[in-house]
Parts: sequence; structure tokens; C-alpha cells
Amino acid sequence: MHEPQEPVSFQDVAVDFTQEEWRRLEPAEKTTYRDVMLENYSHLVSVGYDSTKPNVIVKLEQGEEPWIAEWDVPCHSHPGEKWTLVHYDQFTVTQ
Repeated sequence: MHEPQEPVSFQDVAVDFTQEEWRRLEPAEKTTYRDVMLENYSHLVSVGYDSTKPNVIVKLEQGEEPWIAEWDVPCHSHPGEKWTLVHYDQFTVTQ
């Protein structure tokens, strides 16, 4: 028998880039990223994903950059180390 599966979220299928990583992509790679992200979101919706459309998808649909802001912050648990936070409207990724 198959065990019930956990629902898939947008974060499970999203691919994130920092501003620096994004700058290094070729135009064709950016187009592929856009196409894949929009297709992944479309597939989620087609299987019943019922949530507010992530702003990264709205931005990609409008031809905008997928990120909003990036900044380095000190890591209090590791003095001298900085973490890069990339903030999206739907979630924040810590690297």
C-alpha cells in the first residue's frame, strides 16, 4: 500500500538565486529559469495548489527580476561570519 504523501508547496519546487548569481547568468539561462519557475507553478495549480500566487511568480510574469533585496547580516552564533539574506515577498532564504 502507498502511504499518504505530504502536499507539495511552492517552496519545494522553487529555485532561488542571489543577486550576484543572477547577474552571472546568461540571458538564455534567465529565460530558462523564468520558463521553469512558471511551469512548476502552473503544475502545482493544476493539481490543486490553493494559495496566494507567490510574488516571485508575479514578478516573473511581468518580466521583472525574481528577487527583491539582498543584504549581509552578522551571525551572532558565529562571530566574524556574515550570512546573506535574500528576501522574497513570500519567504526569506538564509544562506
